[in-house]
Amino acid sequence: MTQAPRPPRPLGDSGLNSSPIALGCASLSGSYGPSDETNALAVLQEAYARGVTMFDTSDKYGNGHNEELLAKAFRKTRQQIVIASKFGNVAGKDGKVADNHPKTIIASCEASLQRLKSDVIDLYYVHRIDPTVPIEDTIGTMSRLIEQGKVRALGICEVNPTTLRRAHAVYPIAAIQSEYSVLYRQEAEEVLQTTRELGIAFVAYAPLGRGLLTGAVQANSLGEKDERLRHPRFSAENLPKNLELVEAIRAVADKRGCAPGQVSLAWLLEQGEDIIPIPGTKTMSRLIENIDAASILLSDDEIGFIAKSIPPDAAAGLRYRAEHMKNMYL
Repeated sequence: MTQAPRPPRPLGDSGLNSSPIALGCASLSGSYGPSDETNALAVLQEAYARGVTMFDTSDKYGNGHNEELLAKAFRKTRQQIVIASKFGNVAGKDGKVADNHPKTIIASCEASLQRLKSDVIDLYYVHRIDPTVPIEDTIGTMSRLIEQGKVRALGICEVNPTTLRRAHAVYPIAAIQSEYSVLYRQEAEEVLQTTRELGIAFVAYAPLGRGLLTGAVQANSLGEKDERLRHPRFSAENLPKNLELVEAIRAVADKRGCAPGQVSLAWLLEQGEDIIPIPGTKTMSRLIENIDAASILLSDDEIGFIAKSIPPDAAAGLRYRAEHMKNMYL
């Protein structure tokens, strides 16, 4: 099944477009447990065959392995896809979270281009904001990469409306990437007011709540090494409360005869044609399920029922640990 009936979604005024549902590639390089490269390449190629046209990566994912993986998967079809990559997330290095200094930006772009085996990165994001570097300087340096033909469009991750306006005033921002799902909505819906005023696309990462919204997660289903246990919403105290919220999604899915994750993605798509979810998976069956969600058109009653059953502030627990939230939405 392709992603019809929804048309491609524009990435701001950049001239680039994405399939309604794109693919987040982090899990293919070990972000959520071990991954197999042969399987990862098969997932990437199947996604492309089924109409996915944007693939989201970062130099952080697998310490560059993820970009190398995309180069292998799309050696013959590079011109038919949009590759979005990121720089600046240095969490764990010398006590820093982000590095947006000009020399770092330039060196990071060159390294990513080499790993991607490409002359250009279609959409280049600043992955995390460095509070020691004015956002004007960061975007100014990035804009020079466009002038040099190394980048086609600029993006920015996890920023608040004020920072987004400052960035956009330096050079047009094509897309913002932040967490957004029916469970994680407050910050996203606040910044959406600004993205829509400025004509910026909203790329929604973790649109399935890191698996919560698929209905597959249960109170005792996460192994002790599961990375999600580091997130407060998966704690022993909060997870049961959040699973109760998922029942509203399951109720709609059961009536439609589809999966809860598909309803969750369809709900997000219905929030606006400027929203592009990027669910990630390393499982072929889940990939197909996610892609097919683009063909599900929810009714107004279903959309309203979900929104009423899961208010914006309903989820229990922060989306990251408190010390990490200090570095988000800057």
